[in-house]
Amino acid sequence: MDLTARLDSFQQRHAWLGFPVAVLYKFIDDQGGYLAALITYYGFVSLFPGLLLLISVLGYTLHNDPSLQQALLGSALKQFPIIGSQLQENISSIHGSGLGVILGVLGALYGGLGVSVAIQTALNRVWAVPRYARPDAVLSRLRGLLLFVLIAAVLLITTGLAAVGPVVAGYGLGAGVGIAAIPVAIIVNVGAFLVGFRVLTARSVPLADLMPGAVCAGVAVQVLQTGGALFVSHELTGASQIYGVFGLVLGLLAWLYLQAVIVVLCAEINVVRARRLWPRSLLTPFLADVPLTHADKDSYRSYVDSERFNPSQQVHTTFDHEA
Repeated sequence: MDLTARLDSFQQRHAWLGFPVAVLYKFIDDQGGYLAALITYYGFVSLFPGLLLLISVLGYTLHNDPSLQQALLGSALKQFPIIGSQLQENISSIHGSGLGVILGVLGALYGGLGVSVAIQTALNRVWAVPRYARPDAVLSRLRGLLLFVLIAAVLLITTGLAAVGPVVAGYGLGAGVGIAAIPVAIIVNVGAFLVGFRVLTARSVPLADLMPGAVCAGVAVQVLQTGGALFVSHELTGASQIYGVFGLVLGLLAWLYLQAVIVVLCAEINVVRARRLWPRSLLTPFLADVPLTHADKDSYRSYVDSERFNPSQQVHTTFDHEA
């Protein structure tokens, strides 16, 4: 116990260690893994209708330019390392389809709105928004439409940036342009996360309090994207052919789950920083009879307050004497 006490004292006195510990503990307290799983489910549901819609739109708009079609489709599928190449191999040609557009729009709307509601649930939970203050089913989906448009715009921009390299490769500028597109993509991601965190949280939060998490999320998504592509090219060549459809589905779910975890963790960063919910006691997740810090008490009070179903409901949290 002496060693544990020293470690606990050390992390409480040093913010560079105590802050990440507090973020991790709040992620666990908020059941962040389950929130990320809910986002992953709706993301999986919306993905294939979205790809169907993209293929149909490309078939209509660029039917006279097959090379540009393939460049844009390939850059879109590169957003999904491990499984993107296998998806592209199974698309032999691109044709416009009215039925494909209709099904793609309906499926993408259903899944996209589901993603938006799941993200709203996660953000309202991490910010401890009381249940009565959260938007109803209609308002939450209207907010979700804004996110749907935002995600579509970001995907179009990042897809276009990713397609720039192959398109200009013939001019000898592909590598340089591809490298230059990375910081632009990060800026676009940061802006999208900043707007998403602000719009989908049912509480007025200053943009300055949302910026750290937005920056972390934008950089993390790009690092995950670039690192995943490098990992696939060096370590997993031919893996999709070995594992087939099971590898495709599992790889896709794992990729979406990692993205969802990034969203929830970066939202937790904003909350812990804005409300100064650190340092936390190191043993609170494991033992009940431990001294609580002010951050522990503030966190536990917020969890109770977030469960209020009516504005007239008053909740007061007290703590017994510390051990």
